[in-house]
Amino acid sequence: MDKQLVDGFLACVRQAGGVVRAQWSDAKEITFKGRIDLVTQTDLAVEKLLLEGLPALLPGSTVLAEESHESLAPGALTWIVDPVDGTTNYAHGLPIVAVSVALWKDGRVEMGAVYVPMLEELFWAVRGQGAFLNGTRIGVSREASMQNSLIATGFPYSFYTEVDQICLRLQRVLLASQGIRRLGSAAVDLAYTACGRFEGYYETGLKPWDTAAGWLLVEEAGGKVGGLEGAYGLGGHMIVATNGLVHEDLLALLRLEDAAERAL
Repeated sequence: MDKQLVDGFLACVRQAGGVVRAQWSDAKEITFKGRIDLVTQTDLAVEKLLLEGLPALLPGSTVLAEESHESLAPGALTWIVDPVDGTTNYAHGLPIVAVSVALWKDGRVEMGAVYVPMLEELFWAVRGQGAFLNGTRIGVSREASMQNSLIATGFPYSFYTEVDQICLRLQRVLLASQGIRRLGSAAVDLAYTACGRFEGYYETGLKPWDTAAGWLLVEEAGGKVGGLEGAYGLGGHMIVATNGLVHEDLLALLRLEDAAERAL
């Protein structure tokens, strides 16, 4: 990947995070896209900045962004944008909020960044070149025991349609691991898995902008990303990301059909 493009990309993401910081203490103008799905003036302001700045970096590229998308399918050369991942956290003054941007090219993520502006943490990766946090190379945890693993998860906006499965998986993973964390930002969960703070992460019901950048971060940090049954596809029903060493153990806990069969 061209260094000038990478540098311009990271500068644009930092600028977007600057909007989050600048508006952090402002009164929140909240509207609802769903019963618990929020959007604020900051989501819209950050997205506007990225819609203008990203295509200028790469002529011919398009943008698939959360608040303005018309389709969930990226084109051949598309920036995938979540302007404020963790909007509910933002609305409540919790600093686990990220700007997540990925470059999708010919069917895969080639570059991604997750910026947590209130904590001044910029995670980024370029395919084949590793993953970084504030310029320092990062790698996944080397913990191989599920019992000693800290696992992250999240709850989809449509949780009420699958609450029984969510609670059963939560119970199984909680009992088998060192603990579970629910930060409220899929992008941050994936970035934290990439840098070894979590051994694994899983969640259902996510959209392309939630996972695109973090997916590349985990893989470039030496981890593994998949679905419940095989490979993960952008926007797939469940994402499972781990350090690779506890991947199969986590999958076994998440496969509820297997658990039901063993109980017969």
